[in-house]
Amino acid sequence: MLLAFDIGNTNMVIGIYEDEKLIINWRITTDRQKTADEYGMLLYNLLIHHNVDRSKIDAVIFSSVVPPIMGSLEQMSRKYFNVDPIVIGPGIKTGIPILYENPREVGADRIVNAVAGLEKYGGPLIIVDFGTATTFCAISEKGEYLGGVITPGVNISLEALVQRTSKLPKIELIKPKTVIGKNTISAMQAGMIYGYTGLVDEIIWRIKDEQGWDNAKVIATGGIAEFIAKDTKYIQEVDKYLTLEGLRIIYEKNKPHITKG
Repeated sequence: MLLAFDIGNTNMVIGIYEDEKLIINWRITTDRQKTADEYGMLLYNLLIHHNVDRSKIDAVIFSSVVPPIMGSLEQMSRKYFNVDPIVIGPGIKTGIPILYENPREVGADRIVNAVAGLEKYGGPLIIVDFGTATTFCAISEKGEYLGGVITPGVNISLEALVQRTSKLPKIELIKPKTVIGKNTISAMQAGMIYGYTGLVDEIIWRIKDEQGWDNAKVIATGGIAEFIAKDTKYIQEVDKYLTLEGLRIIYEKNKPHITKG
């Protein structure tokens, strides 16, 4: 079985694959302070709770945008699963040409999403990943990673608004009934939801227009993808486990080179 980690700045998504089937997954807080043993015991308890035999996990793969956490997680993989993990980065086979000025600058999660998106949907393709930051990735019909857009995520935008203003309260991020708010909370909700929906649609439209992509598929993933995507004009499908699926595909491409720890 394959143990796959999609490690973001706020949360990490963990999945276990048996062959091509995702049998269980979890979302936990990304904690830079946790030790290898703390992560090991956390995983150990999750596996026990879901009746997964730890001894059957014979491969581990990481996609991470949080470098400081990787030492602990790699040590955890070797100590608790006796496996040298794959870490998405230079030297890992993806099958996708990256046409960035400096390919090393592209976040691991964006590459993994592109791999899964291209295999599942083909190109041209636009992938919107709603995480701590919201990223837009453009993949050509030839399967080339062209580049993309990075914007602040919905939640950190809301946090910044509350922190930098004296009178605006913390609010629940829900869709208001009208665009025009009749009180401060509904006005803030309208600004965040409808404003962010407009941001997403505008960027997608500009990518499609710039590339001449009338037939481009637009896919969303990430923690709040379903919440935002339903009000956009251009997002056609939400794929909750796109990144985990990309990790599985990359594992398959690199499997002959894996060694046990």
